[in-house]
Amino acid sequence: MSAGLTSFSGLVWRIHEFGPPDVMQLELSDTPAPGAGEVIVGVHAAGVGPWDGWIRSGNSALPQPLPLVLGSDISGEVVAVGAAVTQFNIGDQVYGVTNERFCGGYAQYAVATASMLDHKPDSIDHIAAASLPVIAVTAWQALFDQAGLERGQTVLIHGAAGNVGAYAVQFAREAGLKTVCTASPDDVNRVVGLGSDKVIDFTKTRFEEQVRDVDAVIDLVGGETQTRSFQVLKKGGNLISAVSVPDQTLAAKHEISAKFFLVDVSTESLARISSLIAQGALKMNVGATLRFEQARDAHLMLEGQLPRPKGKIVLVTDEFPKL
Repeated sequence: MSAGLTSFSGLVWRIHEFGPPDVMQLELSDTPAPGAGEVIVGVHAAGVGPWDGWIRSGNSALPQPLPLVLGSDISGEVVAVGAAVTQFNIGDQVYGVTNERFCGGYAQYAVATASMLDHKPDSIDHIAAASLPVIAVTAWQALFDQAGLERGQTVLIHGAAGNVGAYAVQFAREAGLKTVCTASPDDVNRVVGLGSDKVIDFTKTRFEEQVRDVDAVIDLVGGETQTRSFQVLKKGGNLISAVSVPDQTLAAKHEISAKFFLVDVSTESLARISSLIAQGALKMNVGATLRFEQARDAHLMLEGQLPRPKGKIVLVTDEFPKL
């Protein structure tokens, strides 16, 4: 590593078996040297997302050999650089995702794939930056890479007040799309404030009674909501889900394309987000900041065993507890 013979040892949240939050163990661990295309990040903040809970419980869509360190969204400072890394130097402030397995982020020092990081915008702190990567890139890719939406087209966004949905609304607004969104009564005003053209209170109105011939549906809810969405799309439209695989028989019946996708975080995808942040065009929503040693509590929030805040949960890793 370009940091000479310096080695890094710090605390991590590791699991040795899949299960509930109590399988999470706080351990002291040596960080391996970065390989080609990797850097070591001194983590200042780590985001907590539902996928962390899926990995912990053994329900990830990706292979997850044990033992593993949980966490993927990180923001911090580059402290070591592996071979073939040219875009980052020691001391750079960065944010992004650790690796394609979405693990290794709940750590004082995290090994990260350099091509899944970007320079942190100066206008936001590490907590805000750590809240962004997976959810913001998921929203962008759903709208543009998957649905292929263009200025002037109309999109229906389900779950618009959620972590992914809130970014989808804002990206759609910035791209000149027309948006119809569904939200609970408590969230209607917030979604309007994010820039939606029309917000439907799903507790009072069935969206299919008010929406017709949209170009795309971004499904962040699944279940019956997804099934009912087929009928509001124009022929040739796109139903894009980040939560479950759509019914292909229904897709054929309605002559639309329907697919589930997994987010692909890259420097390029993060750079689009960074640019909008630099322009002051995005509102971020950190729902709770917890101390690093409270990671189990964060997962209890994911499980609904502790009150779950609206917005992203972030672990602040600047100060580390003693074992």
